[in-house]
Order: sequence, then structure tokens, then C-alpha cells
Amino acid sequence: MVKNVKKIAFANIPLNSENNIPLYQQLYDGLREAILSGSLKAKTRLPSTRTLAKELNVSRNTVMNAFEQLLMEGYLVGKIGSGTYVAQTLPDELLHTGVIKTKEQKQKNFGLSKRGEFLASIPVSLAQRYRTSLTNTTPFQNGLPAYDAFPFERWSKMLAKCWKHLPRKAFGYGSSAGYKPLREAIANHLATTRAVKCSAEQVIIVSGSQQALDLASRLLLDPQDIVWVEDPCYMGARSALQAAGAKVVPIPVDNEGINVAYGEVKSSAKLVYVTPSHQFPLGMAMSLQRRVALLEWASHNNAWILEDDYDSDFRYIGRPIASLQGLDSEGRVIYIGTFSKVLSPTLRLGYVVVPLNLVDAFSSARALSDRHSPQVEQMVLTDFIAEGYFSQHIRRMRALYSERQEALIEAVKEHLLGFLSVYPSETGMHTIGWLPDKSNDLAISETLMNNQIIAYPLSMYTIEAKLPPSLLLGYSGFSPEDIYLAVKKMARVLEYTK
Repeated sequence: MVKNVKKIAFANIPLNSENNIPLYQQLYDGLREAILSGSLKAKTRLPSTRTLAKELNVSRNTVMNAFEQLLMEGYLVGKIGSGTYVAQTLPDELLHTGVIKTKEQKQKNFGLSKRGEFLASIPVSLAQRYRTSLTNTTPFQNGLPAYDAFPFERWSKMLAKCWKHLPRKAFGYGSSAGYKPLREAIANHLATTRAVKCSAEQVIIVSGSQQALDLASRLLLDPQDIVWVEDPCYMGARSALQAAGAKVVPIPVDNEGINVAYGEVKSSAKLVYVTPSHQFPLGMAMSLQRRVALLEWASHNNAWILEDDYDSDFRYIGRPIASLQGLDSEGRVIYIGTFSKVLSPTLRLGYVVVPLNLVDAFSSARALSDRHSPQVEQMVLTDFIAEGYFSQHIRRMRALYSERQEALIEAVKEHLLGFLSVYPSETGMHTIGWLPDKSNDLAISETLMNNQIIAYPLSMYTIEAKLPPSLLLGYSGFSPEDIYLAVKKMARVLEYTK
């Protein structure tokens, strides 16, 4: 050890040669932490690089690289002919002046704006509200596509091909409205499968339906504007509307969908949010009479309609129900779709079809939010649709999800008959499990979650509606074997025996 240099326990700095992090980075991190924590005091003289390398059993270059980085950032200072020292201003003086704060000081002084506090308090999903650590591949999480049936091989080949032939201009910023060929492909697909009337110009690519809901809420509503929502309702939509400052008014649904006549008596509104093709979470389709009534109401009240068509591709009997937007002759319906349910949430791709007079506004707001969606994924998806693989995948998933729904119903009959009633659904990715009268669906759901089963209570989706106790049971993302075992486990956890 060099003369006049304090003996420092550098052995306490953990260095692991098997770690993926380079040794010089590990040494840099250890020294920096020691300086900021006060373990290495200001003006402390460090050993020479040669001495420290020997002490730590690493190469001298490793130590020199760590020292150079710390010198450049100001944690260390070098004095010619004297050695290397911890900088005089670190850490004590900066801690007192507030440039560097302790963890306790950061927590004490940290604060959000009133709007920030409001936004942070609004849950987008029940998983967030429950603060659950369970993964979204746990039965019976609803709304999950079949990850095991994703066309990985086909998608990988198309992705590799796209990168191989990617033009240089594709590396720059793209249009905030989205990749034009993809917008054209979506417009064509919607025209033939959902009776949506639109041009490619009206299609805006977004990062999933949640962003579409957020953009529409902020663009069409002012604080305290009244909005109708179905009761029960998709929590992500309700939260987006509340985040925009809207006053949410629940409107009950029956077997024909949202009760427009009830809403007209209860309050006026500037916008209504609906899921007409497959009401979430109850599952009914809005009748033609209600659709016409809703459009007439919007016309008379100069109001907007947000149509969320989240999973209607998966209809097991007949063709998917035509969209509400296709009946709109005044341009009052904003139609929202997503590829998260059909392909995968990780793609972060969805779309919103807007009236022509809103195209510029939505494009500008989209640019302000996050410029545009990933270009390569948009290009691959375009080819996936154009070459027929998308329609083929939807047909495969319809058959697969129908089988998985049947597996759920049969498993419930075998293990939970008399306790849980599950009926076939013509559309979608989840069904409702009805519990005995006077059951506490909140308590039952919590018990199941504590035992690694996700079955959210229907009551958590309601605002004023009083519905029989029940659980949402997603089946699309799970194999028949997983479904059977999960139902069997439910019976055991709930101590139910026939």
C-alpha cells in the first residue's frame, strides 16, 4: 500500500466475473455508491490502480477504466505527483445543498400536482386496483388471446423479411396517423367483416384501444362534461373518461343493451361510451332498435358515441354483428378496435376510425402523445393482413376459443355444479360464472386470488347497478388442461363438494 493512504476495505465491493455486467462497471458502481453513501469520505486518497488491481484480483485496465469514468464525472480528482482523491464536494456538501438527497429526503419532498394525484389514483384495470402480483397468464384472467396459438413461425419469417428489405426512409419518423398501407388494409378488413364505412384516411393507428380512449376523451370533452357509460362498464374506459375530467353517469343495460330511454330521463350528455356488439362484461348485443335510438339521441343532442369493438371477431354462431358505425349517417360515431385481443398485447397496435372532420385533430393529438407506433410492426402487420394470414388466424381462434369455452363449462359441471352456473356465450373471450344468491363475490374472488386463481367479481365493474353475485371467467388464453385443473382447484379452495 502506498504511503499515507488509508487502509480501505475494497474487498467489500462485490465483483463477480460471471455477471453479465463488465467488471469495470461493477467497480465503478461500487466506488460511486461508496462515495455517495459516505463510506469513502471527501479528500480520501485512493490506492494506485496497480495496487487496487492486485487487491481486487482484477486487471489494471479494469481499475483504470473505472477511475477514468469517476474522474470524468467529478467523483474523483487527480493530483499530479500525489495520487487520486475523492472529490472535496462529495458527498456531504451536496447532500446539504440538496443537489443529492437521501432516500428519506426524496420521499419527503416528492409531490404531485393535484391533477397528477388524481391520475395516479385512477386504476385502469382490476389487476392494478387489486395490486396483484399474479401474471396475466393465470386462469381465469379475461381478455387474453391464446399465446400458445400465436403464429410465431410465420410472424418471425415476415419480421425477418421486413428488416432485410427495410428502406432507409423507414428508419426516420413516420406519420402520426400510422403507416398508410396498414390503414388501407384495416379499412378494407373492416368494410368486409364489420360493415364499417370509412376510407383509409379516417383510420388512425394507436398503441392499443386504451390510447384511443384517452385521445378521444381529451379531444372531445371538457372538464365536467357529462358522459354516459354502460353499467356495468369496462374499467379502462371509465378511467380514461374520468382522467379527462368528465362526469360519468351510469346507464343500466338490459338484454337489448344500453337503456337509451332511461338515459334521456336521467341526464343530458355530450358523449356516450358503448360496447354494442358484445357488451362488456355481460355479453349481450345491442338490438337494432336500441342502435337506432342511440343514433337518434346523439343527433338530437349533438353528442358523440364511442363504439368499443374489442372482441366481436370471435363470434361462434354466424357472422360477427355489424358495427354501430356502419349505421351512422352523420359522423357521430368514433369506432375503436385493437389487435391486442386478436394477436397479442405486446404488439401495442390498435386503431380508431374517426369522422373526416376529426382526422387532423386525432393525428395531431397522436403526435403529441408519442409520435407514432413502431414502424416495423406496422409493416409486418400490413403484410400479415394483405396475405390472408390475419383472417386465417381469426378463423382458427374462433374454433379454438369455442372449444375452450366448452371445456370450461364441462369442468364447472363436473366440479362446481350447484355452486357456479356457467352458460354458453355466442361471442367473446370470457363468460360469467353466476354464484348462489347472497354470495359475496368480492370475498370469493379474493380467496381465489390468494390461491393463484384470477376470477374478478362482476360487482367491481358496476357503478350503481345491483346484479347477482358472479365472477368473470376468461377462457381464451388457457388450454383445456389448464382450465380443468384450475376449476378443480377452485372447488378445493372454496371447499365445495357436491
